[in-house]
Amino acid sequence: MLEYYLNNDKKNLKRNLKRLISEIEELINLEELDLRTSKKDYYAGLKGLVSQSEANHINNLYYTLDQNKKKYPYFNKYFKDQKINFKTDHKFADLFAGCGGMSLGLENAGFNLVFANEINPLYCETLFFNKNIPHDHFYVDDINKLIDNIKPFDKILKGLDLVCGGPPCQGFSMANRQRIIDDPRNNLYKAYLKFLQLTKPKFFIIENVKGMANKIDEILADIKIFLNDETNTYNISYSLLNAKDYGLPQNRERFFIIGNRIGIESKQIFENIKKNKPKHSFVLNDALINLPKLKPKNIKNKNDIENLDFGFTITKNRSIGSEFEKYLNNGRKIYYLFNHKNRYNNERDIEIFKRLPQGANSLHDSIKEIMPYSSRNHMFKDKYYKLKGTQPCKTITSHMKFDCNMYIHPNQSRGLSPREAARIQTFPDDYFIRGTQNNWYAQVGNAVPVKLAEIIGKQIIKYL
Repeated sequence: MLEYYLNNDKKNLKRNLKRLISEIEELINLEELDLRTSKKDYYAGLKGLVSQSEANHINNLYYTLDQNKKKYPYFNKYFKDQKINFKTDHKFADLFAGCGGMSLGLENAGFNLVFANEINPLYCETLFFNKNIPHDHFYVDDINKLIDNIKPFDKILKGLDLVCGGPPCQGFSMANRQRIIDDPRNNLYKAYLKFLQLTKPKFFIIENVKGMANKIDEILADIKIFLNDETNTYNISYSLLNAKDYGLPQNRERFFIIGNRIGIESKQIFENIKKNKPKHSFVLNDALINLPKLKPKNIKNKNDIENLDFGFTITKNRSIGSEFEKYLNNGRKIYYLFNHKNRYNNERDIEIFKRLPQGANSLHDSIKEIMPYSSRNHMFKDKYYKLKGTQPCKTITSHMKFDCNMYIHPNQSRGLSPREAARIQTFPDDYFIRGTQNNWYAQVGNAVPVKLAEIIGKQIIKYL
């Protein structure tokens, strides 16, 4: 991880090192290992940036992991191979990559990630930690800067089979009548098309909110301007896909565009996706099963508190594995559970969480006398909502970084934990979301459901 911080997020080095030291110490304590004294300098790049005592402690921590990584394979996450095979089959690049939901799903389908772009270094840290590709295969900055400085990445980007991404685009709102390509707010959308123009992948995927469907005629015209010429013509198709229709425990509808230049009908890919739906049908209770029970947290400004009541950033996984967990984790044995930690709520909110029955919102009689927004019920009817365990969860969003009042656990008087949200988004239990707790929620909420991306990827890869 240190090479990532030194190359991609140096300005936050001290904060990141503090967090890194804490988590490695926790792993060593969980396995009851003795801290060893380092016999070599693991990261000379730290010299002059931290005190000698800090550098020595980091080296000792890494040396301890290094000496035990054969017995505890997860420790390898902290040591990157820094090698990649440029001849690897089914190469893809992920733009606006976030914490890696789309990437992980496509990798599960058989694609190989060789390049990622994400402007937020913390989000990209999550992707880097959970993947085994070098730090210089990440471009951690604005995609427009990448377009202007793409030459150094020519070797990496040569011969891409697929490019995926969900360019943020305010112009997809129903109220906006201005042509998308001319809307100054949508330079990220244009940059995505320019990247496709420069790299000419065999396939591309665009993902966005369902409001994108209202702009499809403009989008198709823009794709034609940027991508179609005498030598290349992309066949385009598009569709709304809802995660719950594919057996996933979330009611999440998104708009997808698939294009290809290998001479097939992209429409057939969507037909295959809809024709080959999984036989399982998971609901919220399936996603929450076997996770440690957490109590409401009423202690304010103490985010560093970790215990059996409020949860842990890192803990051992004690579950024997339900059907959903086996599906989620691809049948792998999971040794550690990450990001299952409760957040602070005041006593009034905790009482509201307790009183509401499943499926009830702010208008329910059980909380009438303590509802703080009763005079504005028409505006805040969903300010509080208790989820129904027997149904797919409502759409997980990045708003959860502010509060989880709209995502009240069906059986416990608290909001969903970041791990529970990650499970609903079908991330495996050992996918470690990096950063602070509020950032865990933001990253998970912005992601593409892993298993939905996998379903899409399996249908595309058939043509390669």
